[in-house]
Amino acid sequence: MTDTLLPNGIKNSRGDSSYFKKGCNPFAQTGRSKLQNKRASLNQQIIKEMRMRAGAENLLKATSNNKVKEMVLLELSYVNANLQLLMGQLEGLNSSVEVYQNTQETANIPLIALGLKETKEINFCTPFKDFILEHYSEDGNSFEDEIADLMDLRQACRTPSRSVAGVEMLAKYYSHLPLLESRFFSPNRQTGIFFTWYDSFTGVPLCQQNLSLEKASILFNMAALYSQIATRSDRQTIVGLEEAIASFQKAAGVLNHLKETFTHTPSYDMSPAMLSMLIRMMLAQAQECLFEKTVLPGIQNQFYTLMKMAQEAAKVSETYDQVHQSMIQTPIKDNVPFFWSTMSQVKTNHYRSMAHYFVASALLDHQLGPSDDEDKQEKTLSQVYDRLPEGRSPLDILKKKEERERIGKAHIRRAILGHEEALRIYGLCHDLNKLEILEDILKASHQRSLKKQSENDNEEEFTDYIEAPDIISKTEHKAEMEVPATTKVKVTDFFQRLGPLSVFSAKQRWTAPRTVRLCTEDRDLGFTLKGESPVQVVSLDPLCPAAADGLKEGDYIVAVGDTDCKWSGVSDVMRLLKDVNEEGIDIQVVSMMDSNPPMPTKSATFCGNLPKTYSMICLAYDDDDKNPKSRKVTKKSSFLSWGLKNKLKSASTLSLPTADHSSTQPWNKQYPTFPSSSSYNNDSALY
Repeated sequence: MTDTLLPNGIKNSRGDSSYFKKGCNPFAQTGRSKLQNKRASLNQQIIKEMRMRAGAENLLKATSNNKVKEMVLLELSYVNANLQLLMGQLEGLNSSVEVYQNTQETANIPLIALGLKETKEINFCTPFKDFILEHYSEDGNSFEDEIADLMDLRQACRTPSRSVAGVEMLAKYYSHLPLLESRFFSPNRQTGIFFTWYDSFTGVPLCQQNLSLEKASILFNMAALYSQIATRSDRQTIVGLEEAIASFQKAAGVLNHLKETFTHTPSYDMSPAMLSMLIRMMLAQAQECLFEKTVLPGIQNQFYTLMKMAQEAAKVSETYDQVHQSMIQTPIKDNVPFFWSTMSQVKTNHYRSMAHYFVASALLDHQLGPSDDEDKQEKTLSQVYDRLPEGRSPLDILKKKEERERIGKAHIRRAILGHEEALRIYGLCHDLNKLEILEDILKASHQRSLKKQSENDNEEEFTDYIEAPDIISKTEHKAEMEVPATTKVKVTDFFQRLGPLSVFSAKQRWTAPRTVRLCTEDRDLGFTLKGESPVQVVSLDPLCPAAADGLKEGDYIVAVGDTDCKWSGVSDVMRLLKDVNEEGIDIQVVSMMDSNPPMPTKSATFCGNLPKTYSMICLAYDDDDKNPKSRKVTKKSSFLSWGLKNKLKSASTLSLPTADHSSTQPWNKQYPTFPSSSSYNNDSALY
């Protein structure tokens, strides 16, 4: 499905309109679109049941009539049962991994992809127009195109294409969010905009009035999109495997960035414990793809090669075992799909059995000959085991044929037991049984081990069962987290016409524009200018005509005549003022207001009485009811606490008709950077 180019209304340096990508058609009948539509439908049904549940519980607390209580309890039992069924269906959607797999794959174990978080559509028009009129003293209607482009971009981010272009579109919107926060989200005033996102595992909605949830959810969807790109890659080719490896590593990097940046997002799918598990799972799948890349050209039947592949397979098994252990921990196991934990357990046993099969093949199929390097084989074997059976050394196993065969048979027995355990666990999960290709691969591996055992089975030999030692995991190519460059994309501010963010931001307060008449006296205006943009009035002569007309020390010049000067530097303003005649010229100025605003208002994070975080605003808020007075909001601590980076600017002053260069400007405002993890309020009770 191809993307569509839409103009964003912003002119570049060449005067042409730049473009951003539009998302996929949400009504397209593709498997992924159908899955997301089902997810959105389930989310709405869960909201409906939660509203009924909240109302029933409130009635139960308010009434003292026993008959009413019995009826309410009966209704609650039905509602809770429906919620369990709906969440079970949502778990089934998260288990539908076959939708994300490459359609041409026939011999690879399926991989797990994350589903996209769903969100509600938001109308920025009225809040932003009102804020522009009230705060910036400009006509909000003149910014309709910019607001429409912003809303189009956000709408497109709800259905991104499963490609690098889709990730870039999410990254562009993510890069716009800090600019929007600086423009419109004042620390001491709420905009009335509610950002609602649904938990990808439980369907439970979360609603906030600040942009922390929006930023975190976009990052989560970027990681989810990378995981979907990885699972779609053709793993029958080296190029496809490299794409899958890179995408899984980038998904892990984005999730880790989300974990470190937004440490207290009150959503279970973005809690630190859940994100840690997802990072492990992405890296484990990347390690599995690295193993597949190694074996794709074929495995040579040589002693050293087989031992190397045994340790590589043991490494994949070890990583999946760590994933499974994190999935069965108490904070996570209630929300992770049973399919995921079962799949990780199956792969743990499968790859461990493969490791034992490779060691068994190396010992049973190859004998130490006169031309073989005895010391090298001894060193290789000693590095494979963490411990050897009592009374045996690596050299004894290599030289003595009987010992070599006994240890090799012990490994093949352990491989068979592991494959049987993987098949047993596979049969326990209903959703896993739908993956016939996985069953075929497990059975084929089991039959291969049985064949190896039958080839080396001697009925006349006395059976001496010993336990095969564990195999040390080792890899030459370890999967590592990779933070993609797309998380930091340079974008053009939609609302740059409002002026430089260093001055014209939601945090600053200034007077409405005032008109001042400038007249020259002996070619002297009575003040100097300094700064980059906008320029500031300094060294004002209190007796000059401009001061008498209302010009003040420290005023910013925003317009000269009919020319907007918010982005003009000293030289540009000088050219406009140098030809002032005797009649003079009108300029517009604003004065920064000294204000010590109160503590930032707390962000509205709404939670219910579910065992999971739930947004009560989503229960009380009806899409058909737009009356804001009916909304009752419980406020919690704000997530907004920006780290600021000082940016020193060279200063220049201008005294018509001469110029003077002075020191750096103390009035330059600081630019926002990424919020640090320590800047968020600690609200551990939400988890």
